[in-house]
Amino acid sequence: MLSSIEIDRVIQMAWEDRTPFEAIKFQFDLSEKEVIQLMKKEMTEKNWRKWRARVQGRKTKHLKLRLEGVNRFKCSRQRNISGNRISKR
Repeated sequence: MLSSIEIDRVIQMAWEDRTPFEAIKFQFDLSEKEVIQLMKKEMTEKNWRKWRARVQGRKTKHLKLRLEGVNRFKCSRQRNISGNRISKR
């Protein structure tokens, strides 16, 4: 059973475009089907439909569909946070 903090993190990871379901499986031992069920249970119907439409068929959510050479879970243009300061480019 996941704690509320872990459920929040799974939801956050599921919304992120570059975080594949395999990363969620590795970290929380939840299959893609279980993530879908969790999202449906925890979200409003409207937001769940938006999420499903966004995720379905998205190449970045499945490692097998990704282009070779893409091995990060975070966008290269995403800012890094160090301490309490956000680094600037």
